[in-house]
Amino acid sequence: MHRRLMLVLAALPCATVRASVVDRPLIAAAASLQPALEEAAPLIGAQTGTAPRFTYGASGNLARQIAQGAPFEMLLAADEISIQKISEAGQTRDAGHVFALGRLALFAPRGSALDPAAGLEALRPLLAAGRVRRFAIANPETAPYGRAAEQALLSLELWEALRLRLVFGENIAQAAQFAMTEGASGGLVAYSLALSPALKVRGSYSLVPANLHEPLGHHLVLTRRASDAAARLQAWFLSPKAAAVFARHGLEKP
Repeated sequence: MHRRLMLVLAALPCATVRASVVDRPLIAAAASLQPALEEAAPLIGAQTGTAPRFTYGASGNLARQIAQGAPFEMLLAADEISIQKISEAGQTRDAGHVFALGRLALFAPRGSALDPAAGLEALRPLLAAGRVRRFAIANPETAPYGRAAEQALLSLELWEALRLRLVFGENIAQAAQFAMTEGASGGLVAYSLALSPALKVRGSYSLVPANLHEPLGHHLVLTRRASDAAARLQAWFLSPKAAAVFARHGLEKP
């Protein structure tokens, strides 16, 4: 009996390790979501019993990694196109769900000649006077906020005049870093990042009219690798509690 009890006790640490691994799903998330997810992490742990590990990047790049076999259990994308691509590749459980709506913001660092309060049109006289050296946006080919930035600039016929002065971030978080650097006039960033302490202390921003670009609908989907823990996470991300967290970071309820 004593020997049997010792064998059972010896097996318990291994079982604990396996449970902790199962309850730590790997999640791919758009870089625009990082401030909200950092706030949400302790709530997620308390309310779902999971401690997700997040990898941030451009939605298009994350979708490509999933299509190539990356072990993500869920994709939180800043668009629907990225979800559709991995769904068509047979890498998802369903077609996904929209969970938030993002906004594009015009940001300028302190000391810049650009006044965000005057809107994107304020770029026009600065460009004519040669006072715009660098202007940051995310890569339109992989980042939804980059596509929205390109669309907004094209809508106002500013793209060609600005094109040679553009610096492209691999994702929207990197674009925000570029927009804060010395010598940059500013950039187009996610509203959720413009609200973050890192940007608020470095400059000012204004919202870009939503009618200048396609809606920034944030979608999520479970991949074929999704565990029960990831399924619990999906339910939380679609809940009113999650919507309240996202709203504090400028991500509206769809």
